[in-house]
Order: sequence, then C-alpha cells, then structure tokens
Amino acid sequence: MQSTYITPAVTVFDEKGRLDLDKNIQLYEYIKDYVSGFVVMGSTGEFFSLSFDASRQLIKLASDFQKGSMKVYAGASRMDVNESIALANYADECGLDGVMIISPYYFRLTDESIYDFYSQIAKNTKAKIFIYNFPEKTGYSISPEICFKLATTFPNIIGFKDTIPDTTHTCEIINLVKKELPYFEVYAGYDNNFAHNILSGGNGCIGGLSNIFPEFFKSWRDAFTDNNLLSISKHQQTVDKLMAIYNLHDPFIATLKKTLQLRGVINSDFICPPFTTVSPDKTDLIISILKEANIQIKN
Repeated sequence: MQSTYITPAVTVFDEKGRLDLDKNIQLYEYIKDYVSGFVVMGSTGEFFSLSFDASRQLIKLASDFQKGSMKVYAGASRMDVNESIALANYADECGLDGVMIISPYYFRLTDESIYDFYSQIAKNTKAKIFIYNFPEKTGYSISPEICFKLATTFPNIIGFKDTIPDTTHTCEIINLVKKELPYFEVYAGYDNNFAHNILSGGNGCIGGLSNIFPEFFKSWRDAFTDNNLLSISKHQQTVDKLMAIYNLHDPFIATLKKTLQLRGVINSDFICPPFTTVSPDKTDLIISILKEANIQIKN
C-alpha cells in the first residue's frame, strides 16, 4: 500500500532572529532520505511571523535545494489575497511543486467567502494549490462541499490538508472529492492520523513530528509498502506516545525546535516573538518522551 509523508519544515533562525540559510538547508538534508517531501512556511514554519520578503527568500532557498526525488512545496498563506497570489506565482516561477494556503483567520468566513478567496487565487496563478484546513486556528472548517466545488471548478486545486483531530471530516473529503477526482490528494495534519488516512483511501500526512525523527516515518511508510499490519500497529502505538510532544509548550513549534537542537540538527531554537523557547524543565520532559519511544537524542 502506497503512502506519502511530507514534512512541514520548521524555519531555522540564528540567535538574533535572522534566517539561518545554512541551517535550513541542513534541516532539509536531514529529512531528505526519509520523507516524501517538505513544505516551507506551513504553520510549523511560522509563516504568520514572516515578512513578505523573508517568505520569498525561503521559497528561493527551497527551490535551489537539490531535492532528489522529493516534492517541495511552499506555504503561500497571507491575509491579503493578492499577497497569496504573488507568493504562489513566485513559488511556481521558482519551480516548486505547489503551494499550501490556509484561508483567512480572525473573523469566521462564510462558505461563499471561502469559495471566493480560493477562486481568486486559483484564477490568478498556475501553481498547484493545496487547501489548508485548520479550524482550531481559523475558527471555522472548510466543508467537503466547498472543497468539491473548488476542485471541480479549478484544475489547479489538487489537494487538501486537514489539520483536525477527528478523522470523520477527512474521510468525508476523501469520499466526496477524491472519489470523483482520483488525482486529488488528501492529507491528515496530525501525525497520529496518518494510518487512518491511508486506510480510508487518503494519501498520507503532512505532520510536524517528521521534522525531528524522519527515520521513524520512513519505517512506518515501509510498513505500509510491505502490508505489514503488525509493524503498522506498532508504529501507531509509538506515535501515540510521541504526540505528547505537541502539548508541552504553546506553540508546539518551540518544542520541535528544542528537540532538533537536542538531536544535534540545529544550533538555535529561536522562535519569533512574542513566543518563547522551551524551559529547562520541559526540555527534561522531551528527553523522557523520546526515551520512552526509543528515539535517540543525538545522531
């Protein structure tokens, strides 16, 4: 059984808060042999804290990376639809495989407004677009019906990331949209929903834990390729324990960065203000969680 795991890459800064281009490349190299691809400037990549110019810089950096067989995507999420269009077009010009776009937040959008937002972007870019549904952050969910209407109207809308704990909504997207449009890609946004997504007919997961131990997710994908149900189950039980990492600190991005630092992948765990880095007591908790899951701290 085929499966896909895409890493929503963290954005690495130096201690002064400047983009650390070398360390971002080092992170891409770290995950390269294990995952199906990566996306820069997802939620895990702190897109909400990046200037337009910094966003373009990361797109260019990702496009220059020698990706091999991986797919490389960019977040093009902006509150201004014209800026989303501009970033999508730049990513397409740079040769990236597509863009992932969350709908505007702060005020709830109606179905009509959601459709209008994505249709404006789709009409004005040739980039392949993944709709990004994250109701915990936007305050509303994109319905299967609106997704279906967008996907059938605009051929460049080719996928959906569903960051939602309940798998029911994701299954509805699979059953309504993917059933009619087999090329349409549907991904879970939480790592522990990966197996359920595949078994329900989806494509896999775009999950943050693959930043910190990509080798585990390569092993899980191999279990699906081999149709090894026992191994799939054991991986599920392990990832269920690892999900505790997301609850140690708010936002969880700081925890991912601290874990990458513990594993020797990056030097600085800087996160954009007003957010804070992980405290020493929570660092000890990270180590305990990794040990319980038999994850090596250092490579």
